Amino acid sequence: MIIVGELINASRKSVGSAIENNDVEAVKKLALDQAENGADYIDANAGVFVGKEADYLKWLVETIQSATNKPCSIDSPDPRAIEAALAVHKGTAMINSISLEKERYDALLPIVAGTDLKVVALCMSDAGMPETADDRMAIADKLINGLLQKNVPIENIYVDPLVQPVATNSTFGTEFLKAIENIMTTFKGVHTMCGLSNISFGLPERKFLNQTFMVMAIAKGLDGAIVNPLDQKMMANIVAAEALAGKDEYCGNYLEAFRAKKFEF
Repeated sequence: MIIVGELINASRKSVGSAIENNDVEAVKKLALDQAENGADYIDANAGVFVGKEADYLKWLVETIQSATNKPCSIDSPDPRAIEAALAVHKGTAMINSISLEKERYDALLPIVAGTDLKVVALCMSDAGMPETADDRMAIADKLINGLLQKNVPIENIYVDPLVQPVATNSTFGTEFLKAIENIMTTFKGVHTMCGLSNISFGLPERKFLNQTFMVMAIAKGLDGAIVNPLDQKMMANIVAAEALAGKDEYCGNYLEAFRAKKFEF
């Protein structure tokens, strides 16, 4: 499971304040805490700062990588901001995200074409948010093939089928899960990625629902997630689900986590 630590996002009040105040130590601590708790990538998002996003995103990447050697997930639809961040990034970054929305697609495709960058491909088009597994598959097919034609290796593509709140439509959870399974079965070598907290929007005990949905998604083939790695119960659920789904050879990761008393099982 590829874990993208989600906490360095300017939409969070404390993070937005740290960015504005050039609080290097606060950002470094968030980066290091996430890296030490299982994040493979550290998300960097400065999207709330219209007109300043490129400068702030560049600063975030430099600050994060001064604290940890983990690569960043550069989280922006703005090609100028992404290029500014890539100019200072060390190692292979992840771009979050390209979609089938024409303006976004046309702007970001030249940046990732022919590179080793990891790319989150969001199942969104100008027609709006997909509701069914078939809708998601149609978009995923176009995104994957478009990226392959531009020499992006299939193993560098992380399809995000887009989670929507089950409280607004009781089929949204099952349709997402079908899409995960269909994408992983149809496009051999591709990865899937999502930020799944939206599934519980509007409902009580959201963390419990998110943890349960994560286990269900892993059983269908999900192999990447944008989550809070400091949430020990979520991370424990991920380790356990991967062991039970046959994605952890000889349950090595599960046993290692147990022996290290890493999580509250």
